[in-house]
Amino acid sequence: MSGSKPDILWAPHHVDRFVVCDSELSLYHIESAVSSELKAGSLRLSEETTATLLSINSDTPYMKCVAWYPKYDPECLLAVGQANGRVVLTSLGQDHNSKSKELIGKEFVPKHARQCNTLAWNPLDSNWLAAGLDKHRADFSVLIWDISSKYTPESAVATEKVRLSAGDTESGLVVTKPLYELGQNDACLSLCWLPRDQKLLLAGMHRNLAIFDLRNTSQKMFVNTKAVQGVTVDPYFHDRVASFYEGQVAIWDLRKFEKPVLTLTEQPKPLTKVAWCPTRTGLLATLTRDSNIIRLYDMQHTPTPIGDETEPTIIERSVQPCENYIASFAWHPTSQNRMVVVTPNRTMSDFTVFERISLAWSPVTSLMWACGRHLYECTEEGKASSLEKDIATKMRLRALSRYGLDTEQVWRNHLLAGNEDSQLKSLWYTLHFMKQYTEDMDQKLAGNKGSLVYAGIKSIVKSSLGTTENLRHSRSGSDRQADIIQYLSEERSLALQLCGWIKKGTDLDVEPFLNSLEQEGDWERAAAVALFNLDIRRAIQILNKGASSEKGDLNLNVVAMALSGYTDEKNSLWREMCSTLRLQLNNPYLCAMFAFLTSESGSYDGVLYENKVAVRDRVAFACKFLNDAQLNRFIEKLTNELKDAGNLEGILLTGLTKDGVDLMESYVDRTGDVQTASYCMLQGSPSDVLKDERVQYWIENYRNLLDAWRFWHKRAEFDIHRSKLDPSSKPLAQVFVSCNFCGKSISYSCSAIPHQGRGFSQYGVSGSPTKSKVTSCPGCRKPLPRCALCLINMGTPVSSCPGVSKSDEKVDLSKDKKLAQFNNWFTWCHNCRHGGHAGHMLSWFRDHTECPVSACSCKCMQLDTTGNLIPAETVQP
Repeated sequence: MSGSKPDILWAPHHVDRFVVCDSELSLYHIESAVSSELKAGSLRLSEETTATLLSINSDTPYMKCVAWYPKYDPECLLAVGQANGRVVLTSLGQDHNSKSKELIGKEFVPKHARQCNTLAWNPLDSNWLAAGLDKHRADFSVLIWDISSKYTPESAVATEKVRLSAGDTESGLVVTKPLYELGQNDACLSLCWLPRDQKLLLAGMHRNLAIFDLRNTSQKMFVNTKAVQGVTVDPYFHDRVASFYEGQVAIWDLRKFEKPVLTLTEQPKPLTKVAWCPTRTGLLATLTRDSNIIRLYDMQHTPTPIGDETEPTIIERSVQPCENYIASFAWHPTSQNRMVVVTPNRTMSDFTVFERISLAWSPVTSLMWACGRHLYECTEEGKASSLEKDIATKMRLRALSRYGLDTEQVWRNHLLAGNEDSQLKSLWYTLHFMKQYTEDMDQKLAGNKGSLVYAGIKSIVKSSLGTTENLRHSRSGSDRQADIIQYLSEERSLALQLCGWIKKGTDLDVEPFLNSLEQEGDWERAAAVALFNLDIRRAIQILNKGASSEKGDLNLNVVAMALSGYTDEKNSLWREMCSTLRLQLNNPYLCAMFAFLTSESGSYDGVLYENKVAVRDRVAFACKFLNDAQLNRFIEKLTNELKDAGNLEGILLTGLTKDGVDLMESYVDRTGDVQTASYCMLQGSPSDVLKDERVQYWIENYRNLLDAWRFWHKRAEFDIHRSKLDPSSKPLAQVFVSCNFCGKSISYSCSAIPHQGRGFSQYGVSGSPTKSKVTSCPGCRKPLPRCALCLINMGTPVSSCPGVSKSDEKVDLSKDKKLAQFNNWFTWCHNCRHGGHAGHMLSWFRDHTECPVSACSCKCMQLDTTGNLIPAETVQP
């Protein structure tokens, strides 16, 4: 390598030694840097490693190429190719065994002198050394030498061979007869042995890549290409080879040698070296002239169907091991992704290529990443509650409990959600009352106002303007009678029903509602509702009952005592003390009760704006005690507040209208709960609301989320639920089985249900539908294809197939499965086009991977990447 850039070689069996070759051979020993101070004669390669020079060999001038002997013994034997074509064996060690002494200094001389371009030791038979030479019209360019062959007497060497090395005349260890001679009248620029066979040699000739088989040297397999330099075999994939020409790298597959399977991006400068990483699958490094950058190509492979010509995915990276230009580099044979680079002035650097980090976040909130050969998982220690609070976890658990699918008792959906969220409870009770009202067959009062129910109380109240009656009532149970104005109309009664205070019909009695609150142990709320209905005696009774219950609060007795002393005198001590001390009460309903008792008629801000009181109770209170103008202002203001906050209790006011979609949008933005948004909007929204792009976006996202969780059965249930509530969402048939001859659909002829009045009797078939046989196209009467297993024409139900024995039926097909329509479906492989009854195909592929057709070797089931996936619902603990 005289006058050229230095090259670098790692010792094949000593992972801590390497050789730098230019005008001489220098052997270095690499070790960890124990301290920051360098030893005498050491070179710093990196912060962690240093190199020490062990020996120098300058006995072989005019070096053009070097190859290290692949076996352990002798350990430091190198072959050097010279400018005159000679190959010299030399050593860098102090090995004194007899084998080493016999080989060192041995020369292999071609007939005609010309430059030796490349050397390659056979990895299986280490006595064979291949040399690639420049072209000579009367000689071969690929010579394979046997280093164990006998010496040729000095006299046998032709006189025209000019000796360039001074020591040759003394040694006399010269071999002139190669074991094999290949590539006549051509030039060889690069060589490599193919690891799969010791007698296969890949050579980059002048204008082609050639594979020589030493068992028959008269024949060769070749492909014309310019990319003939630097041929190298992937150590992990022996059929993959890389070569280059100027700035372009070609990747070859020896099984399809006609053309490169991949051509990498061309570089602006000529390439000088290409090398596969020995510790990493599919990683190729390239170096261009006058560059301090090494480009890495990571070849990712995915399984593809047989016969599909798809290029592997390439991830390209660039690394900069040092600031100066790089003359050469060498991968470390065992340390992962480690290399040593050398600059033209022999400055060296030890460099490790850091792996790309591939991050994966699963739909079930598991975070993992891969780095090299390690897989890491992120876990939160001591913060399990944060995962439980995540909305994705909540939606997943709710989906498993069939949340949202209870369309009969709609209010029960809040129990399926865990009964923890008061907003969800309010939402589902609201939807329950709306559904209950619209399904009431005795709607004498409602008239044609069924559609108004789902529009919400805001719309109902607006429609009641001018129809309200004023009623004066006194508080029952008080010593003094004080008239309080209440307002009544058909629409206000409907609003009270939606709030849950009264039942369907004309009866305005709240007693059933109070009883249900008592059963739930909600004593304060029950007392407040009784008081708002002007029944102080009933409120006191509820408080006393609550105080005496198992989990009751004894302070309720004190509240009941305070209530019993009610007086309507404005200047009384009772009113003064209640006004002062009510704000110190913890329960909002108790505060609202005393605010109501101490307020002036028509001015109830203390009740209406007690934010911790449920929205439905405040709205019901407003419907009873506010006039039309006050009620409209209050409902409008409250609706806007709830819309901005995304509070689901506001659905009571907005209904499932555009305002309801705006409110739900705020809720989804705040929580990410597309599940509740989807089920709520499907419950009773008119078609124009369901067509809103936001609603469609929530529904599609929830469907995709169920698919990502592998909840395919749940997603199918959701689709069925959706098609029932929104018939327009049911997709049209997009796939059908067509006749191979006339192209018409034949799918309906194999179903158990007659299609559009055309029964099976039309085709001469009688008996029960499950025993029907329709084995020909209803359009052209041509026979249907045959099942690959039972060989009976398609259209014959599985249960009547004579090819299935009774024992098989007992094992594979239960009574339900035998009559299941899916077993009769057409199914086929998209690759080989063979198929049959779905039931038979499933049974076959339980035990086999290949196609059931005898002459077909297609791996049908392995081509289906989702075929082995299991729905996540079926593996839940």
